[in-house]
Amino acid sequence: MTTEATLPSTSASPTARQVWTRARGIALALVLLLVGAIAIAVLRSDARHGELDPRSADPNGSRAVAELLADRGVDTRVVTTLDEAAAAAGPDTTLLVAVPDLLSRSQQSRLHNVFADSGGRTVLVASGSASVERLAPGVTADPATSLGSTLSPNCDLPAARRAGTADTGGVRYTTTHLDADKCYPSERLATLLRLPAPTGDGDTVVLGAPDILLNDRLDKQGNASLALQLLGSRPHLVWYLPSLSDTSATGTEDERSFFDLLPSGWLWGTLQLFIAAALAALWRARRLGPLVPEKLPVAIRASETAEGRARLYRKADARDRAANAFRFTTRTRLAPLTGVPVTQAHTPEVLLPALSAHLHGDRQDLHALLFGPPPSDDAALITLADQLDALEREVRRP
Repeated sequence: MTTEATLPSTSASPTARQVWTRARGIALALVLLLVGAIAIAVLRSDARHGELDPRSADPNGSRAVAELLADRGVDTRVVTTLDEAAAAAGPDTTLLVAVPDLLSRSQQSRLHNVFADSGGRTVLVASGSASVERLAPGVTADPATSLGSTLSPNCDLPAARRAGTADTGGVRYTTTHLDADKCYPSERLATLLRLPAPTGDGDTVVLGAPDILLNDRLDKQGNASLALQLLGSRPHLVWYLPSLSDTSATGTEDERSFFDLLPSGWLWGTLQLFIAAALAALWRARRLGPLVPEKLPVAIRASETAEGRARLYRKADARDRAANAFRFTTRTRLAPLTGVPVTQAHTPEVLLPALSAHLHGDRQDLHALLFGPPPSDDAALITLADQLDALEREVRRP
């Protein structure tokens, strides 16, 4: 009985311990990044809880101004749908829209049609370019925000003159209405506008920032006075908190893509990251000059070099490169043995006839062996190496 010997492998796959040693730094960084993201999300969600909600006592809530209005006989009603806000509009009602930019286009158009002829007051808080042109036609939001938050009235609006300086700095507005009150300017653009209705006693107030309504800012400057005068001119106050879950006034115009729901800051941030990544890639890819050969500080055994290169080929699954290296080296060594110049060792028309004559026979497999396609698997690569080695021994045999 014959026993076939198994040759030891010169290339071993990395063990689980080696994989963990290499990847633990990246894994630790990912874990820290995930923990940091969760912590930031929790902190930010807690800080923004109940923002501009008249029922919330949080720093960003508005319960304090609602309590002060109640002491003056103004009742506050919170609504979260467009249908409720539309039904509540009237000449004795002030409608406050907390986040107008959350409304879709059709919702903005419908809301404007409701309060335009209601005879009441409408207050738009920090309305941006996505909403102010529909809710207050003739008004345009400037893309740049004001430099400071505390501003002086500099207008003839009685409520603003009595309140004095206030924290209205935020979105800045321009308008084509000649009879509009332009108050609290920042670089000649108003942060508070009052637009009287074409007919009746109604009006629309566009406020550039929500600071005068927040609990932690109400006692600063003239914020309380300005807020009470703007919201307390009618006996009823409807506080509209728009929500993305409101399905009222849906239509074909309400279909919004994922990118429409992203704030503009995320898009600018993504663009900046892309530019930074491109610059980093160019920096890393720049050429440092030609390669300079130098002697190694220590002697390395040829077997170690061959094994290291084999590991790299196996890791990259580069059987074609390994096969080309085998064939190239074999052809280079065979050419002088058959009388072929080394410069023509890789030309089949020159090397193969000389090699066949040296072997005293027509070998049909020489072309496939020395110039054939790359092997399909590792077993075929090993077979190719054995056949090339056998061919070289046969040529060298006396």
